[in-house]
Parts: sequence; C-alpha cells; structure tokens
Amino acid sequence: MSSQIARKVVQSFRRNDSGTDGTNDLSPREREVIELLARGYLYKEIAEKLAISVPTVNTYIRRIYEKLHVRSRSQAVAIFTHLPMDPKN
Repeated sequence: MSSQIARKVVQSFRRNDSGTDGTNDLSPREREVIELLARGYLYKEIAEKLAISVPTVNTYIRRIYEKLHVRSRSQAVAIFTHLPMDPKN
C-alpha cells in the first residue's frame, strides 16, 4: 500500500469517528421529533405538539431511523440519548 493510500484510509477512519452515532446528521425538526419520542410521546401526541400530521411524524421517524441506521424506537432513542443498546433489539 502506498503512503498516499494509507493516508486516505487513516483520514477516512478519523472522519467516521467524529459523529459515528449519526445524530449530527439530523435536521432540527428531526431532533425535535426524536426528543419527544425519547420522552415517551406517542406519534399522535408528537403530531399535536408540533402541529403536524401523524403521517408527517411517520416520515420524520423513518428518516431518523435511516440516518441512525436503526430499526426500532428503542434503538433510535438509545443512540440519541447515548445509552448502551441491547443487542437483542
């Protein structure tokens, strides 16, 4: 491996270490939604609180899951709140 390629590999790892949880990629509105989700609000309650429709909440939740690379509410909340995740979920 050349020194130039090795340098690129090291730089790639450094970029991945800063913000590995993906929460930095969330929009301000997505942050609002996941914060309410973490507080235990239901989708309907989130919609009412933010004055948006339930399908819009579903869209935000789907985008949050994609950005955080998770498949469940508990995984998303664990990453957002920096809690250790249960490998069973």
